Amino acid sequence: MHIVIMGCGRVGSALAQTLEQQGHTVAVIDQDPTAFRRLGPGFGGRRVTGIGFDQDTLREAGIEEAGAFAAVSSGDNSNIISARVAREMFGVQNVAARIYDPRRAEVYQRLGIPTVATVRWTADQMLRRLLPSGAEPLWRDPTGGVQLAEVHASPKWVGHKISRLQEETGVRVAFLTRLGESMLPSSQTVLQEGDLVHVMMRTDEVEKVEAAFAEGPEEESGH
Repeated sequence: MHIVIMGCGRVGSALAQTLEQQGHTVAVIDQDPTAFRRLGPGFGGRRVTGIGFDQDTLREAGIEEAGAFAAVSSGDNSNIISARVAREMFGVQNVAARIYDPRRAEVYQRLGIPTVATVRWTADQMLRRLLPSGAEPLWRDPTGGVQLAEVHASPKWVGHKISRLQEETGVRVAFLTRLGESMLPSSQTVLQEGDLVHVMMRTDEVEKVEAAFAEGPEEESGH
């Protein structure tokens, strides 16, 4: 796939190098030509000097054949404008914008532009590690009715199968993070200590799910 990235800061350059290593073709746009030094001499993609929401600049970066566009410059407005131009003018399917202001991020999310709210995300991730409890929403569908969230599971669930966790809490387990690696569990996968559980659930059932995860499995009759 051809991917266009606007912004050659730390995130943009790391993203460009990773995508190229994965076999994609990459073009990076930045207003400052010295920013391209971050890409290193081994980078084989295009370096385009210009403004990321300028249509000619985007065409030079190959936006017309691009399958994805990432706006990761340091300006919220520039990121959003360029993301909307990529989607609405050029019909790019996969578009994402990095936003520093979390209040704005939610507005743009409703406009259908997937956003990564940097400050909030970092703060939330720190809080998850310092005070692991409750549910942390990672994604919501456009209607807001369903969400993907990381939910803190009580140690009482350790040793029990995913199938039982799903049955008793009413969620679908999307994936686990175990020892820093993501994995797709089966219904027979047994929860281990330290697992981070990521689930799909109805937004109106978050409190009920949090309570079920915190309480642990129901007592079985005959025990």
